[in-house]
Amino acid sequence: MSPGEQQPLIEYLYEAAQVARDVEGWISASLHRSLDGTRVVNYAQSVDREAAERAFDHLLQKGMIEGNRRYGDAHPGLYEVALAIEK
Repeated sequence: MSPGEQQPLIEYLYEAAQVARDVEGWISASLHRSLDGTRVVNYAQSVDREAAERAFDHLLQKGMIEGNRRYGDAHPGLYEVALAIEK
């Protein structure tokens, strides 16, 4: 991704998060931009794996997943919290 594409992707992912909000069990999305302008990370949270899968399926049906590809390679995955460290 070139640095000029970072903000349009963030705006697109914001729209996707607005669509995902309708899914029961969806909690939040946090969008992170790399300082070199070449990457965006979308950290989305759901109450459980089933809710995450419902949100992904909902976004897929709405064409949001396919639309994401116009900004570059996407590497979606499901993760669980292994450890959280706070001050």
